[in-house]
Amino acid sequence: MKLPGFIKNNIVLKITSLNAVVIFIRLIVSVFIQRLLAVTVGEAGIANIGQIRNILAMLSSTSTLGTFSGVVKYVSEFKDNRPELTKVFSSATAFLIIGSVISSLVLFIGADYFTGYVFDSTEYSYVFKLLAIIVPFIAFSRIISGVVSGLSDYKKYAKIELISYLLASLVLVIGLYSYNLDGVIIAIAIAPIIQLVTLILIFGKTLNRYVKFKNFKLNLGYRNSLLAFTLMSFVSAFLINFIELEIRTIVTEDININEAGYWTAINFISKNYMVFATGLFTLYVLPRFASINNRTDFNKEVINIYKTILPIFFAGMVLVYLLRNYIIELIYPNFLGMEPLFKWQLLGDFIRLCALVLAYQFLAKKLVKSFVITELISLVLFYVLTKIFIDTYGTEGVVIAHFVRYIIYLIVVIIFVQIYYKRQSKIDAL
Repeated sequence: MKLPGFIKNNIVLKITSLNAVVIFIRLIVSVFIQRLLAVTVGEAGIANIGQIRNILAMLSSTSTLGTFSGVVKYVSEFKDNRPELTKVFSSATAFLIIGSVISSLVLFIGADYFTGYVFDSTEYSYVFKLLAIIVPFIAFSRIISGVVSGLSDYKKYAKIELISYLLASLVLVIGLYSYNLDGVIIAIAIAPIIQLVTLILIFGKTLNRYVKFKNFKLNLGYRNSLLAFTLMSFVSAFLINFIELEIRTIVTEDININEAGYWTAINFISKNYMVFATGLFTLYVLPRFASINNRTDFNKEVINIYKTILPIFFAGMVLVYLLRNYIIELIYPNFLGMEPLFKWQLLGDFIRLCALVLAYQFLAKKLVKSFVITELISLVLFYVLTKIFIDTYGTEGVVIAHFVRYIIYLIVVIIFVQIYYKRQSKIDAL
């Protein structure tokens, strides 16, 4: 099927439409998988699956020392300079080796401790030992994905994402029917191997053209440049997933594991509709803010974005709320404890959208300190407020904390953006 002319001639619309197709297919498959898991392993199984997914997300940061965003940036910058590109890849590989060795050793040696801490049981010790072996695959997959993104090879990226996701889903279903929850956890753990193989098969020749492996030597020439991204990744990838893991553990211990399953399920729904917003921010908001250098134009653009996207997302969220019981029945049959969580989760996500539009200014202008401070405030608020509210409101207290956290986060982000433009005004006046 050919794309309409107005899409074909617009690179942003082409990328958006291609990503939308991939996201839609993934969403359909994901709904099927989640329903299958909900019916088969129940609330407790969903909670345990949420824990292992958070651990994998944390490992994607520690195994590469958080260099993914740096790889994307410098590959994009040097894609026409092959020798420099090889140096970037070489430095990232050195970070990868250090991160992988440390992560693998910590996981393997501490397997019994981690399984007791995360699952309150010793039966999953083998999972952490398996992950210790798989860590290098996670790392290489992450770095090569960064090269794909940096080269803006969106067609290959979409193909890799879709094929690896479908194959991983197939392995998950086979694992579920063969070994129940243990099979699912193993399937999730080996998903990075599937992604790496898919990456090499689809992108291997292209990677070889850009990175001269014949002259490849490990070096740390870009260590200082990449270390800034290590800090940002530690906050945005590692700590966020660690806090989620901690909160799921708190709900399990203070209430029960079924309630932890309800919160994991509402998080899954939230992350699926927030994917569309993230794509829009990456494709439009980030580059647009990067080109704006004064407060007046920034304010106009923010108002324009709010007027354009907020009504659409508000309408979508209202629809999700009105159809919440049907959504529960479709994806998570008998997870009736989810129903009270929708209101606060949706309200929190809407405020989060408002805040993220402004927070992308930190990324656009490479304001590392502002990004780190505001993210840390957000995470600390979420954890502390959850501890406070859960005693009074139960699991609903977690999503109330989510809502209150983002109201405060929005105010903090506004203050930091205002401080940035005040400083810029003083610099311009000199």
